[in-house]
Amino acid sequence: MNKKRPSHRGFFNPRVLLGFVFASTGLLLALAGMGVPSKASGLAQGSVPVSVGPKIAPEVLADTAEDRKTSVVIILADQADVSAAYEMKDQDARGWFVYHTLTQHASRTQASLKAFLAAQGAEYQSFWVANMIVATASRALVETLATRADVARIDSNRPARWIEPPEIANFQVTPDVPNVPDAAEWGVMNVNAPGVWALGFTGQGMVVGDLDTGMRWTHNALKPKYRGWDGFNADHNFNWHDAIHSGGGTCGANAVAPCDDHGHGTHTAGTTVGDDGAGNQVGVAPGAKWIGCRNMNVGAGTPATYTECFQFMIAPTDLAGNNANPALRPHVLNNSWGCPASEGCAAGTL
Repeated sequence: MNKKRPSHRGFFNPRVLLGFVFASTGLLLALAGMGVPSKASGLAQGSVPVSVGPKIAPEVLADTAEDRKTSVVIILADQADVSAAYEMKDQDARGWFVYHTLTQHASRTQASLKAFLAAQGAEYQSFWVANMIVATASRALVETLATRADVARIDSNRPARWIEPPEIANFQVTPDVPNVPDAAEWGVMNVNAPGVWALGFTGQGMVVGDLDTGMRWTHNALKPKYRGWDGFNADHNFNWHDAIHSGGGTCGANAVAPCDDHGHGTHTAGTTVGDDGAGNQVGVAPGAKWIGCRNMNVGAGTPATYTECFQFMIAPTDLAGNNANPALRPHVLNNSWGCPASEGCAAGTL
């Protein structure tokens, strides 16, 4: 599977944010895994007070120099505790508990901060899967925010490319035997998926949540597996969300149906469930269904877009973003995060 590259910038790491979300259980893990603020020594921080400097990522300081404004991630100090969900056996009850706990906690603890941002005329977007707010801020506003006791740290919302360049993403390893169209792909054979199918396990009853560059849902190998397709009509409510609100390449912004502006997401979705029903099996779980969320703008995403998709997967919504329903969340999430040795993974692990 293709890998998204890890980031070593600032405090926010989308791969670690993935640890917040277990769609199969609807659980949120501790925020402590998100990293330790970088030391400020040797950085040109200008007149940033020593008392707030460690709270502010170096990228934010660079992007707000010379009176510039930038998009920042404000992570609150008070994060919700959903550990009680571990003891819940009813999956729907667990999902609703996590959703209500996270949303109510964010609403309560963000009230003062949102009022302050509004008073400053700052544009912002509130999130609840991690208790955080993304806002457009100047250096002065960033420094003021860092003095607040309810703010844990301030990181950059810079876009970053988390998938390979096209020349690498499109590279294919040729198998030793000729490719046979009406058969399982060589990679599927290599992991012995057909042997598991023979035991009666094809992924039936499971729903995979794909978060990537989008998905071309009309692809022959994906359309029959899309939860929003009943064989005659498409219903994208609760089955698709677009976190790209400007740009969007060939798909444009705010697409109301699954669309892929790059191709990577269609490929990775196919790796999980792809099967055209005519013998061309490209996915390891052809009995499963899929839903999707676009979190990258032509291959580049931000903490805001990644987080928005995570929220949709915990509690899918209609196309207007309303009527969240955790009972419709997927059982598993499909991402292609990288994991280098610097983050604790051995070479070749992922």
